[in-house]
Amino acid sequence: MKKGNSFIAIFLVGTLVLLLGELLVIEAVTCNAGELSPCGPAIFSGEPPTPQCCAKLNEQKPCLCGYINNPSLRPYVTSPNAQKISKACRVPFPKC
Repeated sequence: MKKGNSFIAIFLVGTLVLLLGELLVIEAVTCNAGELSPCGPAIFSGEPPTPQCCAKLNEQKPCLCGYINNPSLRPYVTSPNAQKISKACRVPFPKC
């Protein structure tokens, strides 16, 4: 193998290892409706969501369908105020 080809092969293998390593480090979200407590005032009173609420809503985005499918949480997650929060925080309301 030529010197240039071996350098390219080593470079490609190294790049592949780095990319795979980054994929494995992705942190899983723990679905906990209590994490959305900063959104409580906005859900119950209709006031605008706080930055903390939007951050938590964005963090919990993968969990929203699970919350919608939970009969205990559905009324809160699908309420008109929750939809306003979703829009204000620019977190698309999920279609589950």
